[in-house]
Amino acid sequence: MTKNEAPTLIQSGKPIIKITYIGHSGFLAETERTLLLFDYYRGDLPPLAENKPLYVFASHRHGDHFNPQVFGLTEKHPQTRCIFSRDIWRSRVPEALREGLVSLKPRQQWQDELLAVTTLKSTDEGVAFLVETDGMTLYHAGDLNDWRWEGEPESWNRQMQENYRKNLEPLRGRSIDAAFVPLDPRQGKDYCLGMDHFLETARVRKVFPMHCWEDYGIIDRWFDEHPDSPFRDCVVKIRRRGETFTVL
Repeated sequence: MTKNEAPTLIQSGKPIIKITYIGHSGFLAETERTLLLFDYYRGDLPPLAENKPLYVFASHRHGDHFNPQVFGLTEKHPQTRCIFSRDIWRSRVPEALREGLVSLKPRQQWQDELLAVTTLKSTDEGVAFLVETDGMTLYHAGDLNDWRWEGEPESWNRQMQENYRKNLEPLRGRSIDAAFVPLDPRQGKDYCLGMDHFLETARVRKVFPMHCWEDYGIIDRWFDEHPDSPFRDCVVKIRRRGETFTVL
């Protein structure tokens, strides 16, 4: 095995996913044949296997989900393709990557020989991504969340809940291997409404809380407040940037 050749991500005949937490809502997922980089904001990337194509996803244009600096980190990778929400201007993509740019609106599908992508409509800007590759299914919510806030009119918060549940409905009963879902401490008592409903809607193996603004204690809070939840074994306790996890 050469220094740039990654070990096969197969264990006992079953595919696995290696997940690296980059920071905020940014994750790198590695499957047997692909590298998937979601919503890079800031942080260090691990070494990227040069024998695998790199797909760079950005769910929307907000600065904490899309940072053009990501292109400087990935420009030396021999096979890079961008899959972006339509609200991100094409002009923000380096010219060398524009030809292969995939620009998606909500509720669209796209695929190539290695992966298939379906988008969901966000309750904020842009889209959420459902990605199928190498026999595994991943979901990145972007800013699709139940964004209820103290101080907002109750009618606004009710509408947010209705929109969130409607937009998430395509995932009902769907088997998902790894999901990246907001758990935002700024929402106060409502911090986990979105993640709780997601857990009740999809059939997920592992959920990686994100959008925590480096407050990883919010994950401990969820465990403290859900002592009898049947989903406790699904939720991953993230502690720091750069952590790696394996989804079997």
